[in-house]
Amino acid sequence: MTPVRPPADPTTAALVRAARASQRSRPTRRSMLTGGLLGGAGLALAGCAPPEPPTAGAAAAAADLPTDVSEREQIVRWANWTSYMDMDDAGRRYPTLQAYERESGIDVSYTEDIDDNDSYFNKIAPQLRAGQDISRDIFTFTDWMANRIIREGLCQPLELIRMPNASNLLESLQDVSFDPGRQYSLTWQTGFAGIGYHKGKVGRELKTIEDLWAEDLKGKISVLSEFRDTLGCIMLSQGVDIDSDFTQDQFQAAVDEIDSRVADGYIRRIKGNSYLNDLKSGNAVAGIVWSGDLFVLRAETEDEDWEFVIPESGGTIWSDNMMVPITSTHRRNAQDIMNHYYDPAVAAEVAAWVNYVCPVQGAQEEMEKIDPELAESPFIFPSDSYIEENNIQGFRALDPEEDREYSEIWARTVGN
Repeated sequence: MTPVRPPADPTTAALVRAARASQRSRPTRRSMLTGGLLGGAGLALAGCAPPEPPTAGAAAAAADLPTDVSEREQIVRWANWTSYMDMDDAGRRYPTLQAYERESGIDVSYTEDIDDNDSYFNKIAPQLRAGQDISRDIFTFTDWMANRIIREGLCQPLELIRMPNASNLLESLQDVSFDPGRQYSLTWQTGFAGIGYHKGKVGRELKTIEDLWAEDLKGKISVLSEFRDTLGCIMLSQGVDIDSDFTQDQFQAAVDEIDSRVADGYIRRIKGNSYLNDLKSGNAVAGIVWSGDLFVLRAETEDEDWEFVIPESGGTIWSDNMMVPITSTHRRNAQDIMNHYYDPAVAAEVAAWVNYVCPVQGAQEEMEKIDPELAESPFIFPSDSYIEENNIQGFRALDPEEDREYSEIWARTVGN
């Protein structure tokens, strides 16, 4: 495949450079995955480049902060996506969180609240704007939504001087366009989006987006409700560079493709993270998915037939970011646990389980100590050449008007 030019958006370019700048991971039951490295050419969890930098109003709004009671109330409440934290073999406990609680004395309430960016943001935004506590001290959003939150002043600035491990953030991610100097956010994980499927149930390899529309797969396909992931993959299959100034007509052509596949019965559901339930139950056997989820699914079900591949036309790249809600009264506890997860050994432990691109310098070296094979995974530590050869792109930044318009168009499709 002919290499593509570097993405135009500076943050997406940073993600691409970060792919090889530093890397990290570790083993658990996930070590069983290294034998197959999910899908010949790739692994994925969709991505989007962040929009324009926030305005100065965000910093001003964040100046009026609630009283922090972290010292008196030794708790921290964290909202995250599903299958996004290391778990024990029984699937009941989070080892790195338990270790943190023992070491710090802080009780962690960790909830898998987030199914997609829009639905969770729309749920909590009215309370945040009204200055009401949402019972969360950390939430985790993708770049483009993190931009919106920072721009609206709905998160608190971080006291980086209290977070020495934050300096382990990949150098190329330290000055992103939506948060220059990382004053409000730290990357949790980075990943790709592409095709996931069950080899045994499908009975053949799936290599292209068009392969999903086979007659025998009708009604068994699930796609993601994050349009930058699903439509990003569709647009790439239609020959559009999603990191460039594509047109509304090109965006609409991808929407039309999804509308057609829904109407014809090929697509069973358009879902957020809950799409995994359809894969687990067998109601869906393939779809446009997030890479790390397929690794988790393979491990949880002990079924090595679950496969992830970057489509031949290309896949997408994104990052999710930890932030402190503007109404949190436990900012310093939140900062403390963020600092914990930027310890390279801890970051490697998480990376070994979730199999997303790790943003912490030194974690790859930690992974090499415990699982040299996993330390070479292109899904956790992709090289520049891997990104280019597989045409992995970030969905370009949308201005506020485009964001509103495209979101409304997509909302009509998701509502089908």
